[in-house]
Amino acid sequence: MRPLLIGPLTLETVTIPIRNLPPRLEGCRIVQLSDFHYDGQRLPTPLLEAVIAQVSALAPDLVALTGDYVTSDPSPIFRLSAYLSQLNSRYGTVAVLGNHDNLRLGGRRTILRELQRAGVQALWNQIIYPLSEDLPVVGLAEFWSKEFNPKPLLDSLPTTTPRLVLSHNPDSAAELAPYRVDLQLSGHTHGGQIVLPGLGRVPALVQRLQTSQLGKLPLPYLNRKCGKILHHWEWAAGLHQIGNNWLYVNRGLGTYAPGRFRCPPEVTLITLVSA
Repeated sequence: MRPLLIGPLTLETVTIPIRNLPPRLEGCRIVQLSDFHYDGQRLPTPLLEAVIAQVSALAPDLVALTGDYVTSDPSPIFRLSAYLSQLNSRYGTVAVLGNHDNLRLGGRRTILRELQRAGVQALWNQIIYPLSEDLPVVGLAEFWSKEFNPKPLLDSLPTTTPRLVLSHNPDSAAELAPYRVDLQLSGHTHGGQIVLPGLGRVPALVQRLQTSQLGKLPLPYLNRKCGKILHHWEWAAGLHQIGNNWLYVNRGLGTYAPGRFRCPPEVTLITLVSA
């Protein structure tokens, strides 16, 4: 079933102060894309083509993809990878996987392989240096997988070295709080998809009601386990500071029915500056 409402593609811009940012990376521009769910239902091809054109027009230094390229069946990655190969940036495209990319047996391997074939540096508990030896990119395993283990990776980096961390699920920011994470890029939430004026994001509202006395009543939707999707719905979209760390959560491109309301699909342009 196609979503009833998607909304216009929007460009969000944010500037992030980075401690010890190398002077040559002052003003470095990163485009983030997330949650494609390219399965023939949740991301119209014209919207995907508009995204590719938008990225080309922005001419970023780096493109970062934060997971959920498919919904369950991994086979659409073969079509999606042809589009992802068209992403243009000075230092290429980096990526991590989402929970939906890790559902089917063998799906993770297929998706990682196809991303690599498309020229995307796809990471699963790895560190690479596309921008500079002084600004590593850390790509974590999917948060709900048994292989999510940031400690060895982050402990291997000097504490004076800034780093960009890609992690699909923003709940991982709570576990990353003890470490230096100058900027974490996440997705997963779709921004909650429906934002009600004066009330906020519907999943966050449902979660609050579940913990109140109303949660004991047999009301529609209140039995849905919003907490299984995300615990920290207060981090569902946009920029957040968690201790000394910055977290940015992209609203994603794909849409589940019944659709989006006041929460359109997003391309994010991030500019790094010295703190």
